[in-house]
Amino acid sequence: MSRFQRSLFVFRRDLRVDDNTALLAAFDMSEEVIPCFVFDPRLSDPSRKNFNSNAFQFLLESLDDLREQLEAVGGRLYFFSGLPEDVIGNLLERAGIDAIFMNHDYTPFSFKRDEVIASLCNNRNVDLLQFHDCLLTEPGTVRTKQGTPYKVFTQFFRSASKWDVLTPSMLNGASEDITDHFYTGGLGAGEVYVVSDVAFLKGSLPENNDQLFTHGGRSNALPVLKSLSEFSNYGRERDLPYIRGTTGLSAHNKLGTISIREFYYSVLHELGRDHILISELYWRDFFTQLAFEFPEVFRHAFKRKFDDLEWINDRKLFEAWCSGNTGFPIVDAGMRQLNSTGYMHNRVRMIVASFLVKDLHIDWRWGERYFASKLVDYDPCVNNGNWQWAASTGADSQPYFRIFNPWRQQKKFDRDCEYIKEWVPELADVESPDIHKLEKDGWLEVLNYPKPIVDHSKEREMALFMFKSASQIADV
Repeated sequence: MSRFQRSLFVFRRDLRVDDNTALLAAFDMSEEVIPCFVFDPRLSDPSRKNFNSNAFQFLLESLDDLREQLEAVGGRLYFFSGLPEDVIGNLLERAGIDAIFMNHDYTPFSFKRDEVIASLCNNRNVDLLQFHDCLLTEPGTVRTKQGTPYKVFTQFFRSASKWDVLTPSMLNGASEDITDHFYTGGLGAGEVYVVSDVAFLKGSLPENNDQLFTHGGRSNALPVLKSLSEFSNYGRERDLPYIRGTTGLSAHNKLGTISIREFYYSVLHELGRDHILISELYWRDFFTQLAFEFPEVFRHAFKRKFDDLEWINDRKLFEAWCSGNTGFPIVDAGMRQLNSTGYMHNRVRMIVASFLVKDLHIDWRWGERYFASKLVDYDPCVNNGNWQWAASTGADSQPYFRIFNPWRQQKKFDRDCEYIKEWVPELADVESPDIHKLEKDGWLEVLNYPKPIVDHSKEREMALFMFKSASQIADV
């Protein structure tokens, strides 16, 4: 006999039926399961500052796909809109629910949200069961011999990779056991919270982005998993922005259209344990665990001595960076790719981040927020970790004296300017050697393209002075 009569399962960043830890537990422990998704206005209201329409479009596409997954196994996905505690409180009153199942999330916002839900369940004598699902290693478990969190990735990876990764648990089709567990009837919930379908919310998008780098839904992720053998040269090609040499699965990892365990074992079986993609998955764990252990990183530099750097924060320079009009071709190509597709190649992300911080002397948090409003694969912990890495303020960041030269970077990683010409059409007819010479040989006045807004060599010296001064003050 099941422990619970009727349970509510709340999807968040686990938009799949297969290998969903909390959902499978709900099936095992409940007579009936009600799968639902709650549109939280704090995240889904387009009128709010920094609303990310690219990530929201990916979410809606993934939910459409999830609805079809559930229908294929005899289930129904219920949609609600409102604060989660209000929606869940209403359902507890009207739908006869005696347990709630959810998978953990690890941002400060998520913790506060789930604390409110836990308090609500406690007051109503309803069981709340939460499970670890979205990472390879549970936050707080991988520690040094002294019991402290790892702050260096190589040390973290060496330890974390020794932990067993659970084998994915698949439903293997529409089994009668699973089908019998779904509740598909009416709920009697207050109409104020009910959303009839995802299509209802698509109208809230300013417009559909036809150039979106990757589209949501498990059906779009599985073909990539099945073709991972094509990424055997990932280690050599991942830094070349003109080649689609990366999997493009980061947005799917963020919303869990595939499980991290599926991804891990697919890489293991297709490419081997030593393939660099394995360590890339652990970088995601590392940044998430840093944010879990040190939530202040969302407001402050991890290295506190760099928390009060004398930023210039010139608004016009920032706007030129945002729009891709800095006069530095590789930087502008990256920003225009981001603005058009919601994606930027990882090597170029490092270049544009270094440029913002160390050439324009603009606070890394400005860049972090801008990326948060554009990236289709936006993950607060990973975004913060990457920005603090590039800004030399993070736990295991590049040293402050390592300053990317954007001219050398573009020549090294886009020698023929294929990537630049794709995203900066003003330079499409310029020979690549001439593009690489633009820094030294002056600008082509005939081009409808801006001159460089700063002199890299001078700004490099300024950045070194800023960071060195902050270090010396901290050492006093």
